[in-house]
Amino acid sequence: MGRRSGVLEFAVLGLLHDAPMHGYELRKRLNILLGALRALSYGTLYPCLKSLVAQGFLVEDNPDVEYVPATALNGKRSKIVYRLSPEGKQRFEELLADSGPEAWEDERFGVHFAFFGQTDRAVRMRVLEGRRSRLEERLERMRNSLARARERFDDYTVELQRHGLESVEREVRWLNELIETERANRTGRTGPATGAPTGTAGTTAVPHTTSDGRGQETGSPDPSGPPYDRPGRSAQER
Repeated sequence: MGRRSGVLEFAVLGLLHDAPMHGYELRKRLNILLGALRALSYGTLYPCLKSLVAQGFLVEDNPDVEYVPATALNGKRSKIVYRLSPEGKQRFEELLADSGPEAWEDERFGVHFAFFGQTDRAVRMRVLEGRRSRLEERLERMRNSLARARERFDDYTVELQRHGLESVEREVRWLNELIETERANRTGRTGPATGAPTGTAGTTAVPHTTSDGRGQETGSPDPSGPPYDRPGRSAQER
């Protein structure tokens, strides 16, 4: 299973775990969950659905209706409603329990976080701590890169790298808060007590504690690092 297709299949199974949906509604929910930058076409979604049906993870209601994918020209939509089979529910539970390195990556983490409300607390902790570890490694590389950029590139290139660095620093702070909240609430399944990031590096995920909610990133840029003249700064700020 490819990484991108695996993320899409995870998201599909998770959304259908709540309730059956037809393809049009499912596509709208996926676009919200995965973010506008990962907007899905029917040409991407329906092959995934057909694959999940072939694997026995989904069941088609009204399967006798002719399958006609929607296009801008014909305006038709499939009338097939998709629901999870028992095997599909089991597969979704297996994906929820996965706390290995793939769950720490940008896209997979965002989708996994979207279903944290249905995830065991111990798994949530492993995923959050793994994600934090992955980002701390990325921070070290980005700081080294920024130090070199200040010597080699103009202010705008440096500012772009600094923006990316601050985004990762904000997510690390957010993860620290979530981990502390999880440790403080060792019983029951409680949602995060803090805001979620809106622009974590490399992600388009929508963190929340149910399959439909979204989170917003909080936090201010880390002032660490030596000052330098950034484009757009006033003389007073300097």
